[in-house]
Amino acid sequence: MDFLNKLLSRKPTSGEVAKDRLKLVLIHDRANCSTEMLEMMKNDILQVIAKYMEIDEALDLDINVTQTVTENNETVPVLYANIPIKNMRKRV
Repeated sequence: MDFLNKLLSRKPTSGEVAKDRLKLVLIHDRANCSTEMLEMMKNDILQVIAKYMEIDEALDLDINVTQTVTENNETVPVLYANIPIKNMRKRV
């Protein structure tokens, strides 16, 4: 994912790029949302979290859309984020 690579300042392998592209296509199908919109949401999520917490950029960030089954046995998309945190920021 482009925003993660910029954030972590590392160049992805071609396999990682292909995997990320496939994920974005699947996310688009599941969430009925454009890939551009999903990238904007991910960037916004990281910006908001970074306001309150110091993100550990040395570790892998993981933001994904997966599927879950509801109580009514419906399959719905779910956004989850695994973002390593160093510290809480001081509130002034």
